[in-house]
Amino acid sequence: MADTGINPTAAALLGLLHEGPMTGGQLMAAAERRLAPYWSMTRSQVYRELPALADQGLVRLGKPGPRSSQPYAITASGKRTFSRWLTEMPGRDTVRNPTALRVAFGPQHSANQMRTLVSSANEYHTEALASAREQARDAKKAGDSYGAAALEFAVAYHKAALSWLKSAPVG
Repeated sequence: MADTGINPTAAALLGLLHEGPMTGGQLMAAAERRLAPYWSMTRSQVYRELPALADQGLVRLGKPGPRSSQPYAITASGKRTFSRWLTEMPGRDTVRNPTALRVAFGPQHSANQMRTLVSSANEYHTEALASAREQARDAKKAGDSYGAAALEFAVAYHKAALSWLKSAPVG
């Protein structure tokens, strides 16, 4: 298995472009709709990766549209690279939870700060869990078993976060 040399954000963009040509804004919307419950991408990452993918011949630029929007389409080389990327081992997960980081420095917080932190995190994960469950249900109804499986990861993650928050010291 040869290393394709593309990062996960670039691979996600190539994967999304299998649906058809899209502008950067359309790619952001597609990423938000399809990937956000378990994979984050920023606008700056998308707009940084697209020219690099074009330079590598993995995507091609289409004709400029309204407000100078630039559509991108995946090339045959981009499809081959994406297919090879799928065969690569994904590597280790990187866990970056901003609430857990703050809890680690609990002694430097006031009791009120900790209560607010935990309360806010509970609210976020409760809402995110409901949204991920709904998206997973919708994906199953649409016959998208792979999308549903990925969304079940988000469901399990938010359940785990809520369970952990119950045991977090608040002061």
